Amino acid sequence: MQENYEEATKMINAILVVLLVLIGGVPSILLTLSVPVMLVWKIYRKVRYGYSLYQ
Repeated sequence: MQENYEEATKMINAILVVLLVLIGGVPSILLTLSVPVMLVWKIYRKVRYGYSLYQ
């Protein structure tokens, strides 16, 4: 009985770790990728159309 309890606890811990990694990792990756893309887009608009970088 004790072995089943330990196995269930390990499985729940593994699931929680994966869930927390996804919850924290996905927004971090999206922010890391979106900031350079936004900067390149703003520079492109400045060069191509003469728009302000602050619009």
